[in-house]
Amino acid sequence: ENLTRPADMTGFVVLPRRWVAERTFAWLMNSRRLARDYETLPASSEAMIRWSMVTRMGRRLARPRAAGRR
Repeated sequence: ENLTRPADMTGFVVLPRRWVAERTFAWLMNSRRLARDYETLPASSEAMIRWSMVTRMGRRLARPRAAGRR
């Protein structure tokens, strides 16, 4: 998708689907280790981000579903 600002717009413009990235960053900040930049190597930071997302998805998959949902 194109997330660039339209050339004819002035002032504040809401970019489409920008909230998806912002929401993901907010979820990552819930991980205590990612709240500060403790890692010295970029590979370590990437591993912590992956671990955080795996944990988040695991919790989402493990929670009980509502009675009407499949």
